[in-house]
Amino acid sequence: MYAREREMNRIPVQLPGGKKVDLSPGGQNTLIAQVVSEFCERYTPNGEVLYIGDAENKWAIFEKDSLAKLGVEVDSHGKMPDIVVFLRDRNWLFLIEAASSHGPVDAKRHRELSDLFRGSSAGLVFISALPSRVELRKYLREIAWETDVWCADTPTHLIHFNGERFLGPYDQDLT
Repeated sequence: MYAREREMNRIPVQLPGGKKVDLSPGGQNTLIAQVVSEFCERYTPNGEVLYIGDAENKWAIFEKDSLAKLGVEVDSHGKMPDIVVFLRDRNWLFLIEAASSHGPVDAKRHRELSDLFRGSSAGLVFISALPSRVELRKYLREIAWETDVWCADTPTHLIHFNGERFLGPYDQDLT
């Protein structure tokens, strides 16, 4: 009976290529579904979702071979972002943190993700996704510079945290 109820509450997500995945009803998965349907549609059109971490199943979507082709080798102990999207036409790899439970891309997380994806041949774009601008207020002091923030309650806008670019990778050699 409990298993049946849990299956009914799963969150359906349709990936940009049409593939479907059902996420568990817990954690930040509602926000992850919004990122895929709202953020990706607007900011990574035709992007390939290479990874989604489900609250119940860390490897709900894991395109290991595609990541390897980009020079990214991930072991099961690597602390992946919540979502990884590859925008092939720009050669950008979006590393998206759904900050409803674990927080945004702060300076420490930026370093961790930079290290985890250091072999990437694609430029790295760091995104903190939050459910609302009200939630953003809790994290304003923590968000790393040279990253972007997307809030689900205002899906047509991004907030850019300084730097020489807007929504794009930065030269990793810059300090």
